[in-house]
Amino acid sequence: MAAVPVIFSEAINLQQLGVPETSIKHGLTTMESDKWIICVEPSQVTMIDLRNGAQVTRRPIQAEAAIMNPEQNILALRSGTTLQIFNLEAKAKLKSHNMPEPLVFWKWSSPTNLALVTATSVYHWALDAQSAPVKVFDRHATLGANTQIINYKVSPDNKWCLLGGISAGAGGMVNGNMQLFSMERKVSQPLQGHAGSFATIKVPGREDAQILVFHEKKAEAPQEPPKLYIKEIGRDPAKGAPFGVQPVVIPVPADAMADFPVSLAIDQKNEVAFLLTKMGYAYMFDCHTGKTMYRAKVTSDTIFVTCPQDSTGAIFGITVRKGSVFRLQLNGQALVPYIVQTLRDTDLALKVAGRLNLPGAENLFAAEFERLISTGQVAAAAKVVAASGNALRTPATIARFQQIPAEPNAVPPVLQYFSTLLETGRLNEQESIEVAKPVLQQGRLQLMEKWLKDDKLQCSEALGDLIMPRDAGMALSVYLRAEVHAKAIQCFVQRGEYDKIVPYSTSVGFQMDYTTMLSQLLFNNPQGALDLAKGLVSAEGGPMIDIQQTAEAFLSSNRIQETTAFLLEALKDNKQEHGYLQTKLLEINLIGGAPQVADAIMQQGTLTHYDRAHVAKLCERAGMWQRAAEHYSDIADIKRVFKNSHQMSSEFVVSYFGQLNREQSITLLKDMMSRGPQNMQVCVEIAKKYHEELGSEQLVEVFEQNRATEGLYYYLGAIVNFSEDAFVHFKYIQSSCMLGQFKEAERVCRDSNIYNADEVKAYLKGAKLPDPRPLIHVCDRFDFVDELTEYLYLNSLLQYIEVYVTKVSPTKTPQVVGKLFDLGANEDFIKRILMAVGTACPVEELVEIAETRNRLRMLQPWLEARVATGSTEPGTHNALGKIYITLNREPKSFLLNNMFYEPKVLGPYCESLDPQLAFIAYKKGAGECDDELIKISKTHGLYRDLAKYLVERQDLELWAKVLNKEEGEDEEDTSRRQLIDQIVEWALPESTSADEVSCTVKAFMAADMPGELISLLERVVLQGSDFSDNKNLQNLLILTAIRADTTRVAGYIDQLDNFDAKDIALICVSDSHNLFEEGFSIYTKFSKPEYTSDKEEQTDMQVLAIGVLVDYMKDLDRAKTYATQCDEKPVWSKLGKAQIEGKFPADAIESYINADDPSEYVMVCSEANEAEIYSELIPYLKMARKNMQENLIDTELIYAYAKTNNLTELEQFVSGPNVSNIQAIGDRCFSEGLYPAAKILFVSINNNSKLALCHIHLEEYREAVSAAQKANNVSTWKQVCFACLRADEFRLASTCGLEVIKYPDHVDEVVSHYSDLGHFDHVVSLFEQGLGLDDAHIGIFTELGVLYTKHVPEKTMEHCKVFFSKLNVSKVVRACERARLWDPAVYLYMHDKQHDNALKVMMERANSYDNDLFLESVIKVRNAELMYKAVSYYLEYHPDQFTRLMEVTEENIDHSRVVSQLRRTGPHALQLGQPYLKNVQKLNLSPVNEALNELYVEDEDYEALRKSIDSFNNFNMIALASKLATHELLEFRRISAYVYRCNKKWSQSIDLSKNDRMWKDCIDTANESGDAEIIEDLLRFFCDSSEKECFCAALYTCFAHISPDVVIELGWLNGYHHFVMPFIIQTFRRTHKRLEALEKRTAPPPEENAADEVAATYGNLGGFGGGVLMLENGGPSMGSMGGMPGPQGAIDMSGFAQAQGMPQPGMMPPGGLPQPGMMPQMGGMGMGMGM
Repeated sequence: MAAVPVIFSEAINLQQLGVPETSIKHGLTTMESDKWIICVEPSQVTMIDLRNGAQVTRRPIQAEAAIMNPEQNILALRSGTTLQIFNLEAKAKLKSHNMPEPLVFWKWSSPTNLALVTATSVYHWALDAQSAPVKVFDRHATLGANTQIINYKVSPDNKWCLLGGISAGAGGMVNGNMQLFSMERKVSQPLQGHAGSFATIKVPGREDAQILVFHEKKAEAPQEPPKLYIKEIGRDPAKGAPFGVQPVVIPVPADAMADFPVSLAIDQKNEVAFLLTKMGYAYMFDCHTGKTMYRAKVTSDTIFVTCPQDSTGAIFGITVRKGSVFRLQLNGQALVPYIVQTLRDTDLALKVAGRLNLPGAENLFAAEFERLISTGQVAAAAKVVAASGNALRTPATIARFQQIPAEPNAVPPVLQYFSTLLETGRLNEQESIEVAKPVLQQGRLQLMEKWLKDDKLQCSEALGDLIMPRDAGMALSVYLRAEVHAKAIQCFVQRGEYDKIVPYSTSVGFQMDYTTMLSQLLFNNPQGALDLAKGLVSAEGGPMIDIQQTAEAFLSSNRIQETTAFLLEALKDNKQEHGYLQTKLLEINLIGGAPQVADAIMQQGTLTHYDRAHVAKLCERAGMWQRAAEHYSDIADIKRVFKNSHQMSSEFVVSYFGQLNREQSITLLKDMMSRGPQNMQVCVEIAKKYHEELGSEQLVEVFEQNRATEGLYYYLGAIVNFSEDAFVHFKYIQSSCMLGQFKEAERVCRDSNIYNADEVKAYLKGAKLPDPRPLIHVCDRFDFVDELTEYLYLNSLLQYIEVYVTKVSPTKTPQVVGKLFDLGANEDFIKRILMAVGTACPVEELVEIAETRNRLRMLQPWLEARVATGSTEPGTHNALGKIYITLNREPKSFLLNNMFYEPKVLGPYCESLDPQLAFIAYKKGAGECDDELIKISKTHGLYRDLAKYLVERQDLELWAKVLNKEEGEDEEDTSRRQLIDQIVEWALPESTSADEVSCTVKAFMAADMPGELISLLERVVLQGSDFSDNKNLQNLLILTAIRADTTRVAGYIDQLDNFDAKDIALICVSDSHNLFEEGFSIYTKFSKPEYTSDKEEQTDMQVLAIGVLVDYMKDLDRAKTYATQCDEKPVWSKLGKAQIEGKFPADAIESYINADDPSEYVMVCSEANEAEIYSELIPYLKMARKNMQENLIDTELIYAYAKTNNLTELEQFVSGPNVSNIQAIGDRCFSEGLYPAAKILFVSINNNSKLALCHIHLEEYREAVSAAQKANNVSTWKQVCFACLRADEFRLASTCGLEVIKYPDHVDEVVSHYSDLGHFDHVVSLFEQGLGLDDAHIGIFTELGVLYTKHVPEKTMEHCKVFFSKLNVSKVVRACERARLWDPAVYLYMHDKQHDNALKVMMERANSYDNDLFLESVIKVRNAELMYKAVSYYLEYHPDQFTRLMEVTEENIDHSRVVSQLRRTGPHALQLGQPYLKNVQKLNLSPVNEALNELYVEDEDYEALRKSIDSFNNFNMIALASKLATHELLEFRRISAYVYRCNKKWSQSIDLSKNDRMWKDCIDTANESGDAEIIEDLLRFFCDSSEKECFCAALYTCFAHISPDVVIELGWLNGYHHFVMPFIIQTFRRTHKRLEALEKRTAPPPEENAADEVAATYGNLGGFGGGVLMLENGGPSMGSMGGMPGPQGAIDMSGFAQAQGMPQPGMMPPGGLPQPGMMPQMGGMGMGMGM
């Protein structure tokens, strides 16, 4: 049977993620894309992030619906008609809108548009704009109000909309209707069907088609099967007929005739459509043919939302209530076999396999291809190949088409084949090559270019090679795409694009020999070589060629320009190690005739590490004075260069001084100025710019030394405006005066604040300038007026005095006049000056100066003239007033009428002359002179005038001054008493102004004079006046009496009627006065109708009156009597409030009932409960229920019924309408033991949990279980269970216990309760029953296992084995350990993969040991230390199994440590572990090798030891050799010598062999050493011991290492001629062969080849062997080039070689051949050396 072509799987389950099933339905759960699922719950919105492991986020949002944007984290919320859109990442609200009508459906039609469907219309709301939703179209009549909208789709081009819905039909059928709307034409078309969708598919031979796939089911023909329609929409008729297929009947199964689709989703990736129905059927259709490819029932639940996943083509769906999120995806591997084997539709299989490139149809394609080829249908066969994917597109297929003969005047079959392939897609590599061959032969390059541009060909090296001869550019494109880097670079070279070579090779990581390429280009294309060299030296990661050698190569060809360009590029990073090359770059241009190039290089400033001194000299020789000066640092060199400063630009000279230090600048500046005035201008500019660095004093000194006053003037003039140096300003004033620039001197003197005024003044006075204006400004600014006046007066410059006071500083006129007075100047001159200055002269200062000199009267004309001009200056009028008072010229009239004088000035002036005039002057001050006025009044007894003034002024502060006592004053002031008498008796009674009276009263109050105030008020209020009925005065009189004399208050209350009763009463009863009776009298008096006409105000007064009795006087009996008299409800309420607060609840209840006031029901209930007067409380609560509906009232009434055991009325009340909190009162009754009442209450609210508890307390256990079943609450089950258990009702307890142990959190409590009561068998039985529960959890199995360990240990092992997967292993295993059940503990540890613990148990508990289990666990432990403990354990307790243990742990254990353990255990342990050691010796570990070698030595097994040493050399060989050197057995001593020889201890090895007379070992060791001295010693030993044969054998063996002279000498001395002769013969033969070979190698060449070799030699001298320039790093050719003289006139570059340590002439170049004449002399090395 074929595999299923659809993969169905459950992705997640919403209920498992905590989403309630009530929220998993249409409208509440949405899935707009494969990123989010949004669920709306009653109090929150749950968001499930599918891209992040189904992470759940819950937000406390109240909304009716929510949908997430398919691409962004943007959430849309709907509540009623309000819509809001939020950006969750930015935590901001994007938009909101109120719809005119409710929404029935909404959906994101695109990531930027939200579609809104109302009962009548469809709207689109753009996300990226602030506009409101826009109406798109109205719903069609077929989608009326009874239609439920279930989907809305918009086409990919946003020009078509599809609205779908369902409605109830006849016979229980569900009808489907859709509306297709055109956005362009604004027309709709109704469709009968349930589901539809838009998609874009690829149609062969044309552009993509936009199709509408929809399901059709006609309501009027229910017997007809449904059909699937696929039609192209929106196609331009001018482009041809639209795509479409004939309607296809949908194969509905017989058991699903009433089924209908709920969603149609399209897999755009594979171009198939999935139709999902209500009954859970899934159909899969091909979008190109409409055929049904698969049908199956995938779920039994209703699917209400689907969503495609574009990346994989899968379809997601969610089922109602259960919340299963399933995933439906095409199984491409099984689709074609399923179509072939199950559907038996070969045509469909071929189309699908070809379009989707799926496996399974290869044989079908091959058979069809062979059939068509055999019948000659070339075009059809080509289409089959194109449709087969890659199955038939092989070289064999191309060959088949090539073998078909072409018909005359027809396209060759192979070209037809390629044309067909090009129409459907891209050619592979072989096809591209084959199609290119004929096209290139025909010269149709444009066609090739078009194919490459359209990416129809697969680029390869072979294709590029075909194109290269015809078009290098096109070939380059092919090479680049095919990543054939070497060929691509060749194309760059051929096209002359050298600058692209290095970036390309660097980007692709390609390495090549750039030196060879440069050598080839240098003579053929110098510019190309330069471009390439630039690219190489600027490559990322550093230069790819040697900069110096490359520069030498360019210079050797006399390419100075290219050398310069190359070095500029190479040295642009300005590295310090390139300093020599930078110097050389500038040198070759300065010497080579291109100084302008060097100047430009230095101008750029990119090179800074060259030899500046050397370059400076070169620049000086080249006449580049500025560059030379820039590079010199010695001042002598600089002064020499600056002799030509006239040839330098002034800007450079000025800027150059910025590089020098202070001393150098001054020295150079002096030198320049000493050469004449031609440098003066530039020196001034230098001084201007650098005056701060060089110092103004030194610069001035330089100018003065050279007598350059004019230069000094210009220099200082440039900086004086900005300088803050007093020296600069002084010198500038001085130089200005010396040059006659008085205007400048005057300007600086006038404007500058820097210069030293004394210094400048002294200089100007001593200079006696013809124009004194600079001096005038200095003296004026720095207050040298007296000196200036004296200087001008004594020098007869009187006109300048007048000019000064009139034009320069009129304010200084008083000082000038005072000095003139002192100098005895003419008064007429002084008057003339004053009249000239006029009003500009300050009066006060002038008057003061005149008064001090007794010249005031002289100012009278000038003062009167100022007054005549309208002057209002106080000083002027003060002066005139003094003159008039002195002359007694109507002074009183002046003081009363003049408005401009100052009373504080004239008042004291008048006191000594006339006190009355002084009082008038002070009174004129309007408060400014009050202190003086009071003082003069007291001094001269003017109390009546003062009293009148005080009343009229109405100034409280002034009143305070005269009424308050001064500090420290104890006795009564007689003047104050006289003043008060004048006020009371005369001033105030005469006043008719209420404000004056009020202010006076306030003043007496503020002065704290209550006695005087009462007298004052009684005269005004009680003795009859205009103010007798004044409310304020009456209030004040009573208040003053309250404060000062309380005995008068009651009388005033009776006498007065027009005062503020409430306010006065409040003051009376206040804590500060406690006049409760007076307050009560006021309230009682004004509660009468004759004083208060308003009934409500009368009641308020009564309430206030009783308030005084209950709140202040605390007399409840008197208050009750007063309330009875009034009989007003507010009065009763006030009394009730006081009674309840006074803890008299019964009286309070009576008062509140009289008042019909339930407002204080909370306090009343509280106090009644505390007093337990429930019978009295019931009438009050009934009264309260008539007036208000409050929870507390009904609740307390129920409680009162319960407390009075009035259960009948209680049940009637509960069954009727009420607003009580029955739950709370039930709990209260329950807690107080009122169980019958509580039972009635809990029954009324169906609180079965508490009802069950009531039954328990009433010992009604069966009823309690029944109530617990209704409650189905674990807490209730638990309490009923425990109660039944205590009552020995075990069956009922078991019933409840089974319900409790379903919850893991309560299992321990159940076990604990059973155990505490000793019911162990019952608890085991309970948990055994719990195993059969449907929802039995891990806790039940675990706790049963624990109980077995305690009470039924024989069942523990079986339980662990059967239910291991359902146990909490750690808990059970702890129980097993406590019960000492080791076998179950080991079993649990091992199966829980806690092998460490299992191992520990078996090692610690001998009776739990099992070898197989131990070995199984030991290799799986996490703590490696346990392995080593296991080794010790086995060595001690199970030595016979030790080898097996080590075999198992071989790969996981440290063998070195094991060897150490074996050694510590004892010698027997090593013997025991010998098999293990042999097994692991292959790892060649030092401890293992040493241990085994010790065992071999101990066992005297020299063969095994020799084999071990040869095979495994990782051990301390020297120690072993030393140990074996003294062994008693010969073979072991030989092994010692062998070990020494292996470690190149030749002497020790030979000595051992000598001692044992093992001559062959000696000879082999000496030969292996290759040491001539050792061999010679051995030969001499053999001679000394007369071992002739051994001597001869040593000569033979060590022939290559023996010097012939030593052999001949020993043979001659010892007479061994016959024994040495073979050696001598062999030596002469070898020497002869060497000489013969040397002669052949050094023979002269034949004559005919001499000319060619000479030419080659000269070519090699230039470094161009074979015509190719070889630039190598340190190679012989570049070394030769370094010493090669260049062409005639070239620059000598020998410095390069010198700088880099390259060979000089006569030296051996590194890595190169010797120069002529430098062949080493070999004569000193005779033939005796074997040469």
